[in-house]
Amino acid sequence: MREQARTARVGTTVFGGRVTAGRPVVTLSLIGICVVVWLLELVSPAFESRIVFAPVLGQSQPWRFLTSAFAHDRTFVLHIVFNMYALFIVGSYLEPLLGRIRFAALYLISALGGSVVYLLMAHKPTPAELLAGEGGSWYTGLVGASGAVFGLFGALLVLNRRLGRSSAAMYATIAINAVLGFTIPGIAWQAHLGGFVTGVVCAAIIAYAGQPAPGRPARHDLHGIGLAAVTVVLVLLAVGKYAIT
Repeated sequence: MREQARTARVGTTVFGGRVTAGRPVVTLSLIGICVVVWLLELVSPAFESRIVFAPVLGQSQPWRFLTSAFAHDRTFVLHIVFNMYALFIVGSYLEPLLGRIRFAALYLISALGGSVVYLLMAHKPTPAELLAGEGGSWYTGLVGASGAVFGLFGALLVLNRRLGRSSAAMYATIAINAVLGFTIPGIAWQAHLGGFVTGVVCAAIIAYAGQPAPGRPARHDLHGIGLAAVTVVLVLLAVGKYAIT
């Protein structure tokens, strides 16, 4: 029986992930982490200051590029409610489709992409602007899973297109959220944009890289290489931004 278990083929999804049954474990784990972090923020407001991302802090404390995606505005409960609801709905669809590892990678890389684009679009104030109290987005903190969630939105569009499925409802959802991001003060639309574009790129790699062809088997190992390349590009963009600022 042990020998049979070692040699048995493991079922995979259409995109090369391991087939899983039951609850979306990664999605629920991400939601659980966000809720725990939010509760810690309520108990100790200083905790938020240690994980929030702001361009001024990213170079010396790079972990903030990711940790900020697990924090939410402690004074506005709907912030975490809306994000976690969206994460559950989209994650419950994407996680079984991609497999746990690919889904987790997609989420984290999209979160990183949201922070990096926020950094790229931030303006470092001049000494005169600082004296005038105009720190701008360089000193403005970024929290929330929105960038990562928008990455899932973008990935859903790409993967559904690859499968020939309709995404009509998602187009409307993205459009509404995009309008809200530009019209409501305090929403970091830059992170939404960065997460969305990153999610689209990651999903394109998963959907199209290494696909089987006549006489050639699938090369799903290329997914890891491609996702790693996206991560490296994001890191280099952040390093470059700090180098020239």
